[in-house]
Amino acid sequence: MELEKKLKMIVLGFQKNEITEHNIYKRLSEILKNAHNKDVLAKISKDELRHYTTWKKYTNVEVKPNRFKYWFYLIVSLVFGVTFGMKLMEGGEKGAQKTYDYISRDIPEASIIKKDEEEHESELVAMIDEEKLRYIGSVVLGLSDALVEFTGTLAGLTFALQNARIIGVAGLITGIAASLSMGASEYLSTKTEGEARDPRKAAFYTTLTYVFAVAVLVAPYLLLHNYLVCLELTLLGAIILIFVFTFYYAVVKEISFKVRFLEMFGICMGVAAVSFAIGLLIRMLLGIQV
Repeated sequence: MELEKKLKMIVLGFQKNEITEHNIYKRLSEILKNAHNKDVLAKISKDELRHYTTWKKYTNVEVKPNRFKYWFYLIVSLVFGVTFGMKLMEGGEKGAQKTYDYISRDIPEASIIKKDEEEHESELVAMIDEEKLRYIGSVVLGLSDALVEFTGTLAGLTFALQNARIIGVAGLITGIAASLSMGASEYLSTKTEGEARDPRKAAFYTTLTYVFAVAVLVAPYLLLHNYLVCLELTLLGAIILIFVFTFYYAVVKEISFKVRFLEMFGICMGVAAVSFAIGLLIRMLLGIQV
């Protein structure tokens, strides 16, 4: 079937996208060790190849994969998890749904492919079994608590002590102790509630996330001397952590990034602001000089 030039360009774009995703899913199914996940990804890979073959009937052209997209999503999926990589890839294609409706007038199979993209593949994505997602609640607990509590702690210490190195040492000791305490609490909580999750792994993820956040936030105080500059960098680090994690969480859970980010940002910065005032007040009332 001969297509008009504009329509053919659209179909070629879809064709290139399908063969690229076919290769991504195929490669992931070969790399992953989990047998269930390998089967799910292999199924999606076959669906993408079938879509590619459908488009090819109309273009009569062989299309090569987008190498940049292939390597980008492959690496993202291996580092941050298959579910995140797949949902991120899906999110970038939502704008194509209206185009499917447009070309379905000339290519009836387009509506079938659209249905696959909207329903069938989404169901398969939900079947992916990843440890990262089973323990994401523990990660949320560790990171949110560290950002809110520890940012406030450093803010208070900054105005109370006004010495970068002392603040850094005090913050590091406090942060490590808090991370161990938080991990122990998560272990006991998970074990008491009798959840399907392993209490040891839940405690590990909570502790690891808390320690990582502490390291990012306290680093400026251990490396620099100006305590105000250190505080600015700590707040910047907190904002970056909030942004990155909120983006990851929003993609995986399919929730609003903006709402989640503003909520966590507001709480974290609000606690920090109150801690500023408390630290300054304590310094003035107790007459602390360091």
